[in-house]
Amino acid sequence: MFNKLTGANQHVGNFPGVTVDRTDGIIRGHKNVTITDLPGIYSLSPYSSEEILTRNFILDEKPDGIINIIDATNIERNLFLTIQLIELDIPMVIALNMMDEVEEAGGAIDINGLEATLGVPVIPISASKNEGLDELVEHIINVASYNEHPGRLDFCDENIGSEKSIHKCIHSIIHLIADKAKNANIPIRFAATKLTEDDPLIKNALNLDEDEQKTIKQIISDMEKERGMDRQAALADSRFSFIERLCADYVQKSEESPSRKFSMKLDKILTGKYTAFLAFLVIMGFIFYLTFGPVGTYLSDLMEELIAYVTNFADSALTVYGLNPVVHSLIIDGVFAGVGSVLSFLPIIVVLFFFLSILEDTGYMARVAFVMDKLLRKIGLSGRSFVPMLIGFGCSVPAIMATRTLPSERDRKMTIFLTPFMSCSAKLPIYVLFTAAFFKYHQIEVIIGLYLVGIVVGITFAFLLKRFFFKGEPVPFVMELPNYRFPSAVNVFRLIVQRSKDFITKAFTIIFWATIIVWFLENFDIRLNLVTDPANSMLAILGTVLVPIFKPLGITDWRVTTAFLTGFMAKESVVSTLTILLGGDVSKLPQMFTQLTAFVFLIFSLLYTPCVAAIAMVRHELGKRYALLVVFTQCAIAWFVAFCVYNIGCAIGG
Repeated sequence: MFNKLTGANQHVGNFPGVTVDRTDGIIRGHKNVTITDLPGIYSLSPYSSEEILTRNFILDEKPDGIINIIDATNIERNLFLTIQLIELDIPMVIALNMMDEVEEAGGAIDINGLEATLGVPVIPISASKNEGLDELVEHIINVASYNEHPGRLDFCDENIGSEKSIHKCIHSIIHLIADKAKNANIPIRFAATKLTEDDPLIKNALNLDEDEQKTIKQIISDMEKERGMDRQAALADSRFSFIERLCADYVQKSEESPSRKFSMKLDKILTGKYTAFLAFLVIMGFIFYLTFGPVGTYLSDLMEELIAYVTNFADSALTVYGLNPVVHSLIIDGVFAGVGSVLSFLPIIVVLFFFLSILEDTGYMARVAFVMDKLLRKIGLSGRSFVPMLIGFGCSVPAIMATRTLPSERDRKMTIFLTPFMSCSAKLPIYVLFTAAFFKYHQIEVIIGLYLVGIVVGITFAFLLKRFFFKGEPVPFVMELPNYRFPSAVNVFRLIVQRSKDFITKAFTIIFWATIIVWFLENFDIRLNLVTDPANSMLAILGTVLVPIFKPLGITDWRVTTAFLTGFMAKESVVSTLTILLGGDVSKLPQMFTQLTAFVFLIFSLLYTPCVAAIAMVRHELGKRYALLVVFTQCAIAWFVAFCVYNIGCAIGG
């Protein structure tokens, strides 16, 4: 809906955790109206970073109006958040989305009845079919412009016995904190209900004195005794009782929709007790086969031919022009060889994300998180942590951001530590280059093996974290499983374009400058004299210093150790660095590696520190100390695992 209203191209996914930060845009046709997309949440309780982000935005930035999007096919669950939003006393319009699916299934919703009871406008829409959006925009602009507050804030019915106590409790607190709420600029009804829930953020913001806190504690204690349940349960029960009455009056439930019936049948296989994990392996195996097999390889070969043609043309043109040999070398042997070697893998990235975007859009990703919950609980995490990890197979940066959806700080920190073990797409060029050179007939098996090694090492590390550093149990896991949907061509295309753009941007920024630096260090000595033998260059000196660290891994070539250094900037730079050091001829790789040391190189590349962008994101989320800890931990684990692999390989070979 945000994309339709603003003309933006934000990533859309049919699973939770896609939006973890705010996104602003201008509504088309209304230059003075800014709309902000906030993370999807189920309540305004401060249990996760996304809930806090959304709540703080509303309380601190005071928007002129709120568009509350409700899934009409699951209206009961969505109305819980709606009640909390109404209590904020901010002009609001409810967008009742997916009404087309309700009608197709034979259901009906009394829009006028909902409006009258909730006290806010309700607009039926279908965002995917672009139905009702113009009417929605018109209503929200009018409501915001004329500052039309909700017509009702109190959803407790004092005439119903079970709700008398909670009604009396909230109103008693309202009278007690009226001045404090006004001074803190917090809606009074919202503040009272949050104090009833024991919300620490609101309690601190109100700056209550000791007597006021004691009085509120006594009010809530009396309510709990009278109601026979704790404060949070009593308030939730009151809200859900209202929702049940509302739906009974105005929502005519339909038979199960065809899409729901289809989803349930498919889930018997894809989430079945004995078939779920096998189905996941088959699906991912098929995707890897097509990506690194016939489809990806064919497109990658075409890209290589195109790059070779452009390189040869540029080489000939510069020769005819008579350009200075040193500058000529910089352009052809540096930039074209380095950047071109990375760009040749773009088709593989595109193919992989084509299939992954289809899995996202169909709703299968949410099922994978559900399936993995049992396994992840054994290492101290819930299935919700699998979503960031899954995103990590694309890029660690958005994956680390996605941990904001986790309600527990413990789970969040553990997930951030484990995410870099999920092999990101930036490492694909390394895998493809080395497997093609050393494991030509087992390329797909080796690449899948690398992904599995990353997962196994991550699981092992998680056991250690759970045992010694992050003790305790993961929070309960609740995740909505959306109906399976036919993938949207627009969404799939949007994700492919976004990933391709990211890859190309990195190639012509970070990798471009990295290739120039590598070329310069390889061609000049410490006195800035041009060298004929790279072994006398500054790069050789730098690489030689690192050789003793990697010698126990069977790696003694200074050119290899320098590739690890540039890989810290961007993992694709490993390929561009080796290509430059081999004079643009990657067929010479066997001169630098044996089959065993090549595999050791792959293992270390898989596990060592994530790129500088990912480390910067860890620093942003957890602080400098944790960022340095991630770098040190990943490098140490990568060295240890590579050491074990090398020695086991030597023993078997011996």
